[in-house]
Amino acid sequence: MKKQEKSIIFNLIKTASQYALGHEDSDLAVEPAFEDDEELPAQETQSVQESQTAQEEKTSTISGISQKIKGCKRCMLCTGRRQAVPGTGCETPFVLVIGEGPGEEEDIQGLPFVGPAGKLLDKMLAAIQLSRNTNCYIANIVKCRPPQNRTPFPEEAEACRPFLDAQIAALKPKAILCAGSTAVKNLFHTNDGVMKLHGKLLDYKGIPVVTTYHPSALLRAPENKKTAWEDLKIFRAELLKISPDYHKNFSV
Repeated sequence: MKKQEKSIIFNLIKTASQYALGHEDSDLAVEPAFEDDEELPAQETQSVQESQTAQEEKTSTISGISQKIKGCKRCMLCTGRRQAVPGTGCETPFVLVIGEGPGEEEDIQGLPFVGPAGKLLDKMLAAIQLSRNTNCYIANIVKCRPPQNRTPFPEEAEACRPFLDAQIAALKPKAILCAGSTAVKNLFHTNDGVMKLHGKLLDYKGIPVVTTYHPSALLRAPENKKTAWEDLKIFRAELLKISPDYHKNFSV
């Protein structure tokens, strides 16, 4: 930093202090004799820049994002978790599936959709040649389990939102499937839920999005499975438009 810049900062602090105290601060009465900081040699400057770039690249990968999620304490959900649940699946996915949040079994295993709802989700995906093993990545709006599996509060979803945005940027999915109202409401910041938006083709920053019922909701109300299947057929039709061979490497 140049000495002129230091002098400007000093005088700003002096003025703010005088305003707050109502009188001049004796410790700031005399301005110190500032000197220019010694500049780093070009080689050292380049080394610092390279280190910063490497760190940025690390935290922009799915594994780097996952590590940040595991250490997150942005909201109170972290106090009741066994472990955070960043996401799972193919790291170069065709489809990103977004759910609500971890349940008890997910909280234990650290993986999303591993309980009964997870088994149903896998069957739903397999019906349209999608799989977490080969062409999907699965994540949630919040990465820690809400108490008693309640719906995440808006402030909890908002605290987790940068992680979801980072995952979308890193994964670059060709399409997104929202499972349930919490997913679509928070992705689009809308009050409209699954009852109004299911089966409709939406757009999120150029990425086609379809919403269907959350598997947990289908387990509670199996009469909606037929409607969910119609939603999935709409989603599959869109996937085929994007790439007719999207399911080429499909395996359960």
